[in-house]
Amino acid sequence: MMDPTLAEMGNHLSDAMKILESGKLETEQGQEGRKMSWKEIPGPLQGDGQDVVSILQLVQNLMHGDDEEQGHRMQFVGEQGHMALLGHSLAAYISVLERERLRKLTTRILSDTTLWLCRLFRYENGSAYFHEDDREGLLKVCRLVMNTHYEDFTTEGFTALSSKHPVIYQSAACRPGLGQHLCSQLGLPLSCLCVVPCNTMFGSLHQMDVALLDKLVKDDRDSGKLPLLLIANAGTPGAGHTDKLSRLKELCVQYNMWLHVEGVNLATLVLGQVSSTVTAATKCDSMTLTPGPWLGLPAVPAVTLYRHEDPALSLAAGLTSSQPVEKLRALPLWLSLQYLGHDGIVERIKHASQLSQQLLEHLKTLASIKTSVEDELNSPVVVFRFSHENSAPSSGGSVEGSYAGERDILDAFNRWLGDQLAEQVPLSGVDVVELEDEGTCVRFSPLMTAAALGTQENDVAALVEKLAEMIPLLCCTLRLRQDFRDEVLQQASLSYIEDLNWPGLGVVRFEPRTTDLDEDKRQDRVEKINSDLLKKLMELDTDLNFSGGPEFSEEKNCIFIGIATEDLDVAELVETIMSLGRDIEESGKLFENMTEVVRKGIQEAELQLQKANEEKLMEEGVLRQIPLVSSVLNWFSPVQASVKGRTFNLAEGCLDSTEPVYSIKAQMRKEDSPDSPKANTRRFPGQKLFRRPGAGSDSISETSSVSQLEESFRETLHSQAADEAEVPQERPAHILEETAIADQRVPEGQEAESVETIR
Repeated sequence: MMDPTLAEMGNHLSDAMKILESGKLETEQGQEGRKMSWKEIPGPLQGDGQDVVSILQLVQNLMHGDDEEQGHRMQFVGEQGHMALLGHSLAAYISVLERERLRKLTTRILSDTTLWLCRLFRYENGSAYFHEDDREGLLKVCRLVMNTHYEDFTTEGFTALSSKHPVIYQSAACRPGLGQHLCSQLGLPLSCLCVVPCNTMFGSLHQMDVALLDKLVKDDRDSGKLPLLLIANAGTPGAGHTDKLSRLKELCVQYNMWLHVEGVNLATLVLGQVSSTVTAATKCDSMTLTPGPWLGLPAVPAVTLYRHEDPALSLAAGLTSSQPVEKLRALPLWLSLQYLGHDGIVERIKHASQLSQQLLEHLKTLASIKTSVEDELNSPVVVFRFSHENSAPSSGGSVEGSYAGERDILDAFNRWLGDQLAEQVPLSGVDVVELEDEGTCVRFSPLMTAAALGTQENDVAALVEKLAEMIPLLCCTLRLRQDFRDEVLQQASLSYIEDLNWPGLGVVRFEPRTTDLDEDKRQDRVEKINSDLLKKLMELDTDLNFSGGPEFSEEKNCIFIGIATEDLDVAELVETIMSLGRDIEESGKLFENMTEVVRKGIQEAELQLQKANEEKLMEEGVLRQIPLVSSVLNWFSPVQASVKGRTFNLAEGCLDSTEPVYSIKAQMRKEDSPDSPKANTRRFPGQKLFRRPGAGSDSISETSSVSQLEESFRETLHSQAADEAEVPQERPAHILEETAIADQRVPEGQEAESVETIR
């Protein structure tokens, strides 16, 4: 019968975890308690203590903070996740039991978990070591191997290694820093680490070169060294490829080396159908498993399964422990495995593998996508990359062929593609990976992400849909980069910046034409002009993205133009950038020279205004300047004085008449009228900048509009002349002459004046 105290504690812990996860903890303080922020918590420890509810409230505030500002919550862990989290609390509770009962309980938990894992992953007669750091198991295995080969290692330490230096071999495709970590923790020099290159001529580019490994081991043995251990991959960290494990095992048996295997593909050992390359891992001497991400279990330990006949050496290496508390590390996994059951574990691994196959089938139908998959039938990791090699050339040019910096540009495009897919389809769990041979790629590894994110088939479909939308944009941008470069180089005021790491149309900088400034002032002017130019470009109604570039970009004071569309008019874009830059440059020169010009202009304007006042005084007389007398005189004898408007020209620094200004405004009102020819040259409603018009557009040219206007005006004149001819009276000669002149072409902007003259 179950202990009611233990059952009650388990219920309380489960409820507390659910409350903390949801962030909906109710306190006695009500609304005030819910508003409490971690910034308002007093620092000193309170003397009288706090109740459980208040402490949980504090923990909740520390976990969630201000959700309204952050806009996100912790991921949903599910019931199996709660069981794993509950195991840590139960482990602390069980540790207070009496020693004999604790020993029996921990032995049962450890033996059950080891048996279940060995059967699940087909590892017969194995032992298990549970550890928090996934590298800790391999480190303990290395100590075990050293104790096996060096009998006096436990007593003499590093002096026992002087006779024969140990050598640890690892693949070049292993995760970075693994070998260095082992040497550091074991107290070995880096000369004891040998990195074996992958195949360069035959086979996969991510598999260890077995022939080269054989040669390296022979050379080390001949030089008096001791080959100790080989680290192989069943799913490389980058591309998910598996080494030739069966051939490596034969080599290890030949040279009496220990074979250790790790990788994500080991998860597929629980399935009914497993590839022969992964099945060979069951014959290795040890393997490291990470069931936490595979099954969506938070805070569960990693497991290293190994085979060794001497328990004393295992105890000396730290793989086993006589302390019952350390055996309780397996408790979270023990609870989770029972909750999921055999079928639940297999179902989760199978679901992740099916997601990879689903994505791979869709990627085969997409042009410009190159996949890097070792086993297309069973690989749980899909790595793909945008490449123009397989794409058909579109209208307007082709991007086929090699050119300088092609690899770097494609890497930048794939980096942008991976970031966009991860942002727009977050439940897919894709990320960007750097591979030595392929370059930058996008990786989909559902075994590491699907269980925690809850990835489903519709998420993969959404990923493919977004990818299909972005591929044409990348192809178009890659093709238009050269056109943009050529257009910029034709402009003297623009400089093209070659940035191979920028995923976009290109980078441009506006260069001022002034050369009489020193370098510091010129740099300040370049920075000011390009900063203002970027602001103006960002205000335009266009699909292009303008920015100042990445935060740590080497190029400064530049304008970075993002991904382009198919209908982009590159010539218009460059012309707009240059025109706006010139306007900003001229405005800057105006303000720089304005101080002296305005000062002289104001002095000259004061003299002109003083002269105008004197002329007004001479014209009107002294009496009209007296306030009371002037009103009486103006009433009896009004003055017909013409008012002359003046405007101050900042560019010239002088007073000008306002008559040209009003005449220009009148002319602009005529041009803005619906009948104006220039009114037909405006953009269509909703049409954005830098877009080429469609081939079937019904736009009317300015020339045709002017011709129609002239024809209409001539018909009006002839009809008026015919009406006047019906009147039986003699027409003056000067009217006939004016009518004949009117039949000629009327200059633009003078139609109204000509009509009034005729009338």
